[in-house]
Amino acid sequence: MRTALRRAGAATLALVEGLRTGLPALAGLIVLPVVVGLSLLVVALPLLPDLMRPVRALTRIERRRAGRLLGREIPGPGEPPDGPALRQAAHLLRSASTWRDLAWMALHGLTGPVVAIMAVGLWPSLIVSLTLPLWWWAAPGTSPSAFIAIDSWPKALTMPFLQAAMYAAILFWGLPWIVRGQALLAEYLLRPTRGVTLARRVERLAETRAEALEAHGAELRRIERDLHDGTQAQLVAAVLRLGLADGRFDTDPGAARALFLEAREGVEEALAQLRTVIRGIYPPILSDRGLPGAIRALAAGQHIPIGLDLGDPGRAPAAVEAAAYFTVAEALTNIARHSGAGRAEVHLSRTGGSLRVLVRDDGKGGADAAKGSGLAGIRRRVAALDGTVRIDSPAGRGTTLEVELPCAS
Repeated sequence: MRTALRRAGAATLALVEGLRTGLPALAGLIVLPVVVGLSLLVVALPLLPDLMRPVRALTRIERRRAGRLLGREIPGPGEPPDGPALRQAAHLLRSASTWRDLAWMALHGLTGPVVAIMAVGLWPSLIVSLTLPLWWWAAPGTSPSAFIAIDSWPKALTMPFLQAAMYAAILFWGLPWIVRGQALLAEYLLRPTRGVTLARRVERLAETRAEALEAHGAELRRIERDLHDGTQAQLVAAVLRLGLADGRFDTDPGAARALFLEAREGVEEALAQLRTVIRGIYPPILSDRGLPGAIRALAAGQHIPIGLDLGDPGRAPAAVEAAAYFTVAEALTNIARHSGAGRAEVHLSRTGGSLRVLVRDDGKGGADAAKGSGLAGIRRRVAALDGTVRIDSPAGRGTTLEVELPCAS
C-alpha cells in the first residue's frame, strides 16, 4: 500500500510538473493558426524563426522532463543553420521536426492540463468519497455519488465506496501509466527523425574514425620512440661491447670477459624494455587473469585503498578488454598524481552489449580532459571503439569517470 501511495504521489507530481509546459502549450494553441498562416505568406516567412524559438525552448524543457521520467536522454533535433532569416524559415518549413514540435504542442496543450487537474482533484475526491457515509445525511438536499443521488442509508454505505475504489484505481494504477504515456509521446514526437539520427551517426562515425586514426598514429609513434630510444640503443651498445670483446679476446681475456658481461646485461635490459613495449600494446595479464584479475593487480599497486566491485563480466573482445584495462590504469595514475584522494573505487559491469567501467575518487576534483591530461588519451582510445566517456568532476567533490564500451553479447 505504501508503495502504491508513493507511485501515485510521484505520478501526480509529475503531471503537475507537466503544467510547466502544458499551460504554455495550451496558450500556444491560440497563436498556432496565426503562426502557420503567417508561414504560408512569403512576406512573413522571415518572422518564422523568431516565432518558433519559444516552441523550441518549450520542447527542450519537455525533453528534459520526459528523459528524467523514462531514465534516458532524449536528444534534440538540432538548431536551424545560421544565415539569413529567409533561409532559416525555409529550413524550418522543410524540417519534419518543426511539424512534430507543433503536433506535440497541440496534443500536450490539450491533454496535459486536463490530466494534471484531474490528478490533483482525485485526492480530495477520494477522501470525500470515503467519508461521505458519515455526513451525507447532514448535507443540504441529496449528495451525489457515482452519478447516483444518495438519499438512503443503503446507498450511502455502498455507492461512495464503489466510487472511492474507482478513484483509487485511477490514482494507483492509472496515473503512472498516464505519466509514462505522456513521456513516451514526448519522446516519439520530440526526438530527431530517422534521417537526422542517421546523419548524426555518420558524423559520429567519421569523428571516431579520425580519432581512431589519431590514436593509432600516436600508439605507433610511442612504440617507435620506445624501441628507438630504449631497446635499439641497448642492442647497439651490446653489439659494440661484443666487438670490443672480440678484439681483446686474445690479448686481454679479463677485459674481454668484462665487456661480454656488460653486453649480456645490455641484452637483458633490452629484453626487459621490449617486454614493456609489448605490455603497452596488450598486457599479458589480460590473457592470464582476465580483465577482473588485471584490475585487481592494478589496484594492489596503489598507495591508497581501492574498493573493487568487478563481478563476473565474462570475456570480451581483446580490444575492448585492453581499452578497459588502460582506462582503469590511466584513471588510477591520475588519481595518484593529481587528485589528492584518500580512497577510490572501481566498478566493472556488463549489461547487454556494453561493458561499463566506472572509476570514482574522493579527491579535489576539477579534472578536465581539455587540459591535456591522460583523460584526453582515454577519450581517444574509447572513441576508437565507438564507446562513450562521461566525466563528472566538480571542484572539491571528487571525480567520477564512466566509460561504456560496446562489445559482443
